[in-house]
Amino acid sequence: MSADGREAGTGAAVPPSPPGMGGSAAPGSAGGPVTGDPVHPPVAGAVRGATDLVGGESGRVPRVLVLRALGLGDLLAGVPALRALRRAYPGHELVLATPAELAPVAAATGAVDRVLPAAEPGRAVPRSLDWTGPPPDVAVDLHGNGPPSHRLLSRLGPRRLLAFAHPETPEVDGPPWYAEEHERERWCRLLRAYGIDADPTDLRLPLPPGPSPAPGAVVLHPGAGAPSRCWPVERYAVVAEALRARGRRVVVTGGADEADLVARLAKLADLPDTDVFGGGLPYDRLSALVAGARAVVSGDTGIAHLAVAHATPSVTLFGPVPPSRWGPPPHPRHRALWHPGPDGDPHGHRTDPALLRITPDAVLEALDALDGLDTPDTQEAHEAQEAPEEGL
Repeated sequence: MSADGREAGTGAAVPPSPPGMGGSAAPGSAGGPVTGDPVHPPVAGAVRGATDLVGGESGRVPRVLVLRALGLGDLLAGVPALRALRRAYPGHELVLATPAELAPVAAATGAVDRVLPAAEPGRAVPRSLDWTGPPPDVAVDLHGNGPPSHRLLSRLGPRRLLAFAHPETPEVDGPPWYAEEHERERWCRLLRAYGIDADPTDLRLPLPPGPSPAPGAVVLHPGAGAPSRCWPVERYAVVAEALRARGRRVVVTGGADEADLVARLAKLADLPDTDVFGGGLPYDRLSALVAGARAVVSGDTGIAHLAVAHATPSVTLFGPVPPSRWGPPPHPRHRALWHPGPDGDPHGHRTDPALLRITPDAVLEALDALDGLDTPDTQEAHEAQEAPEEGL
């Protein structure tokens, strides 16, 4: 599914969103397609204990299959919808079709019983799912809006399919898709159309049990799923040098395929090896690093969503996709930098012009504003581990 609302392989555009459905473009809005985010190694299989499941016909446990075979940021943006499905089907086994390496993230949501490994290059719809046993009682398309994902799930013969409408699959009687809608609200609206209450602010994850490898550091993450969403590494280096001159610890992170990018930033900013976390941190360590950070600075990618999930102050640099579609809920601890203009290609091979308009000084000013937040509010946000925060 591309930024204009097309799912890979459909070739059909979707109608524009109605007034008011595009979300807020005000500062405080992070996310976007996240191929190459720093989560590994692959883990699959059981995720959540299913002791509360109740057998249906012939003692069989009914199952809900949810398709969201995308990246880290996509999964985190889908947490409110997953939790809504968990509440709506408490006696069902909830199976999430998603990349195997995201199993620890799925477990952290508290909504998923089992991960069914599913992924395809280029964010495309998987060609097939390794589903066994009887058909799903309910199948939910949280992947896209077009025929490929509809037909993938329909082939399994679910008793009920929840999905957006599309002219090429008239048998799917779902709500309309709005291209400009915010990602979190989109999937919550889908469920509400089927009578399932869903709260798009239900985003928080419990804090990880382990300590941060760099408590109180400012985390810089220069990578993203495509070069068009990568702010120049030289500018990250300017930010790093300025912060270190103020006495701040600065660390850099990167995915498994971003070693060169991380090494280049570390060299330009003269960072010690102890402050370089390249190669793709395991999720538990990455989560602890973000949860214990002073702030996270990144482009429109998965680590920005993780900062939101842990209520960690963040500065997210947007372009070519605006924060009105992928940003965090409005809150002073999250700052989105964005210069309005024509949409670009979120999968492009060159840095988007909108990103190039963001200066290091603007990033430093945003970080200064985060430093001005009331300390009790920030501490309280980091200490709220037991339940997702309401009204982020």
